[in-house]
Amino acid sequence: MKTTRITAAHALATLDRLEETYPEAHCALVHLNPWQLLAATILSAQCTDVRVNLVTPELFKHFPDPVSMMAAELTNVEELIRSTGFFRNKAKSLIGCATALVRSHKGQVPREMTALIALPGVGRKTANVVLGNAFDLPGMVVDTHVGRIARRLGWATARTAEGVEEQLCRLLPTDRWTQTAHVLIFHGRQCCRAQTAWCSACPVVDRCQQVGVGRQK
Repeated sequence: MKTTRITAAHALATLDRLEETYPEAHCALVHLNPWQLLAATILSAQCTDVRVNLVTPELFKHFPDPVSMMAAELTNVEELIRSTGFFRNKAKSLIGCATALVRSHKGQVPREMTALIALPGVGRKTANVVLGNAFDLPGMVVDTHVGRIARRLGWATARTAEGVEEQLCRLLPTDRWTQTAHVLIFHGRQCCRAQTAWCSACPVVDRCQQVGVGRQK
């Protein structure tokens, strides 16, 4: 196994190649405003973006803003989001988050990490999604795809999402953070999968620290 020391220049060259490979990489959660993105990201936990996008149109038809969600009946929200899984906890988080937005932020989604992660149901991953995609502020989203590929490329060694986020933020310039996550997620879904890594088709296989770690195709 290769043990190349990864520099910022090396990582950026790899990132450039991945961005050329996936020019369509973007936030897959359909949204029209920060509130919709925040709610959709809460729903995306342990659920596919495709499923969330099927659920949110009806959800936002009933509850288009934090004020309406704050006043919602828990059972009504549960029924609308049932197919996303863990719907009881997610419904509580949505109502709790909306209530906090109305009471503490005048119904507006805040633009600061500390304020976002103080909201019910919101962790650093969700906060970074909102910062990067709703407000165009630097946000390094670390989900399972990002963490896995960052370790395979040698960009990070941490086993926790927060640890990987910290290492990636040190390695890469802030203006690349948001798109880095999109690109790595696309690469993880289409090529560098957890159990079946398509190494023979990988555009950056020559820069991978763990070639063949999955069952290659």
